[in-house]
Amino acid sequence: MINHIFSCILFWSVIKWRGERWWSAGYSVPGMIRERELPMIQDIEPKKLSNTYVCREPQKESRILIFRDDQILYANREGQMEFLTWEQLQRLRSCRKQYQDEAPVKTVYLFSVEEVDYFLTDIGSATLPEGFGYHKMFETRTKHPKENVFAAATGWHLYVWYRDNQFCGRCGGKLVHDSKLRMMRCPACGNMVFPKIAPAVIVGVTDGDRILMTKYAGREYKKYALIAGFTEVGETAEQTVEREVMEEVGLNVRNIRYYKSQPWGYDSNLLMGYFCDLADNDEIHMDETELSVAEWVDYRDIPDDPEGLSLTREMMITFREQKKREYGQG
Repeated sequence: MINHIFSCILFWSVIKWRGERWWSAGYSVPGMIRERELPMIQDIEPKKLSNTYVCREPQKESRILIFRDDQILYANREGQMEFLTWEQLQRLRSCRKQYQDEAPVKTVYLFSVEEVDYFLTDIGSATLPEGFGYHKMFETRTKHPKENVFAAATGWHLYVWYRDNQFCGRCGGKLVHDSKLRMMRCPACGNMVFPKIAPAVIVGVTDGDRILMTKYAGREYKKYALIAGFTEVGETAEQTVEREVMEEVGLNVRNIRYYKSQPWGYDSNLLMGYFCDLADNDEIHMDETELSVAEWVDYRDIPDDPEGLSLTREMMITFREQKKREYGQG
């Protein structure tokens, strides 16, 4: 019995040690509790996004997404983002003379969040309903509730694709909406155009208690970020990690391990997060065309994340919290 108890204790000690080692390397162990999950833009539980394309018409409570340039239409109710409903849009049209002789509004089904459907349309330069206005897409990052932020970003992703794919790249013919798939089809040559999803990596380069943090050059986003870049033709995501780190900061890395992924509709991306270790010299040679800042930051100096949206910020906080746990700081 004593030997059996000792064996059990030894077994769970090894599992715990290996779990901590695997977690620090970016892996999780089945049945073990990971570091607290940090919310990202797609984390809208218990609600769920359904993105299967169906051909349907809007109902009274359907939400209508309307974009103009880099802006989206909504009412800002003390930080709460409220979209126009189909009923509100129809009421607006029935009350305004400017709409009376116009054809019915054309809509495209986008997706649903729980029982609420979202549609894309365009109202041109029409007078807006009271309280509604166009706001920069970038500003939606600080709004609530999160499912509306996610809907805005995902709707923007599809809007940009529809906007940029009106004519066939093969023969120049006018593309039409397919009735069964999320696809634009060319009646003339049969070309099929599916939504653009650009794979990109987010890279947490670590060196002991430090992580490499950056700031973009010439971008609207001014806070800390991590090394990032698009996957090129003919390379794996891991090769993208190596190349992007070398191109942006001139460093060699090793022990590349996958963390998790995230849809990022603001830039039509599927982001894949990786952690890796510095391989040798830590001297940074920054590409100033891409970055304005690139520096090693101690885990104690990593700032909090007020947005709770991006994979980048989650990876920073995850590294910080793991280090604090290693040193018994929480």
